Amino acid sequence: MRLVIQRVTSASVTIVPEDGEISAAEPAERSIGKGLVVLLGVGQGDTEQIADIYADKLLKLRIFADENGKTNRSLTDVGGELLIVSQFTLYADCSHGNRPGFTNAGAPAEAKRLYEYFVARCRERGVRTETGEFGADMRVALVNDGPFTIVLDEDIAARGKVAKR
Repeated sequence: MRLVIQRVTSASVTIVPEDGEISAAEPAERSIGKGLVVLLGVGQGDTEQIADIYADKLLKLRIFADENGKTNRSLTDVGGELLIVSQFTLYADCSHGNRPGFTNAGAPAEAKRLYEYFVARCRERGVRTETGEFGADMRVALVNDGPFTIVLDEDIAARGKVAKR
């Protein structure tokens, strides 16, 4: 599993219809205020246990400022929101030539299941969570706060660096 996490003051995702025309009358936009945008990639061999570890880590990351301006508060501490967007391209392999390969990404049906599972785990913990649409063409807009961006990947879980529940 790979997560690219951006601390934001606001963000939105717009689902692009199959015809490519975004209607002003009915835009499929979902937005959040202060919180985190998470680009989530599911890889081969990922499991619900791995998703649980990352959801727990995500919600406990102390990357928001406290009263002294130190990055010492978590998303839940500040009442922040989540925007989670599936992104299989986080598993791009660019080591051979100039055309990325995506064979390390999870199979679509399993990736969708684990993406939805991850989102559900965040919502179960009381965090307002908006999402993109798995497999859809989307436009993500955000105001990165800091900027502050963190990457979590499967190496962290494999090395046991992620605290268990």
